[in-house]
Amino acid sequence: MAQFPSVETCHYNGAAGATQWAACAGGTLALKIGNRESRNIMSEHRATVAWQREAGTDFRRGRYSRRHQWQFDGGAVIAASPSPAVVPAPWSDASAVDPEEAFVAALASCHMLWFLSLAAERGWLIETYEDAALGKLERIAPERHAITEVTLRPRIAFAGTKPTAADIAALHERAHERCFIANSVTTRIRIESRD
Repeated sequence: MAQFPSVETCHYNGAAGATQWAACAGGTLALKIGNRESRNIMSEHRATVAWQREAGTDFRRGRYSRRHQWQFDGGAVIAASPSPAVVPAPWSDASAVDPEEAFVAALASCHMLWFLSLAAERGWLIETYEDAALGKLERIAPERHAITEVTLRPRIAFAGTKPTAADIAALHERAHERCFIANSVTTRIRIESRD
């Protein structure tokens, strides 16, 4: 049976800032990403991405549909495709969700869920929350692009006593700090209330 070093003597192999694994006390594998370390996996999240070439398409020349499906463990199946801004029709499908939209929606959804939870803890009653979030895809280097900024633009309707603007700003700041997705990315995230 392998012996693992104590937590105090855990070591990391690999280049600085790279994803690194280390064997630690009790057989726990620690993951270090950049300057963050995780020893306690809270949960796992799965998605199946499935694509199939259509008969008669010229795959080798790039003349094929990129439409595919995302399947989630709860049973949801989502039609997906690259954005027509990235891959022109007919090789993309504007009616399907593209990865960039999904990224923006994931950030907005995570922020909203934390905002609702924190508002409920503080005794405020929210009737509706709608976010018209916007992500910006930019060139960051030759042949490299990234969603460099996401602006969350929530409109929130409170029932009863409405919190002050300072209270709402503090809720947004705390929701941003707690959002798992925001904590996982380097994208700039701004909040512009539409109230």
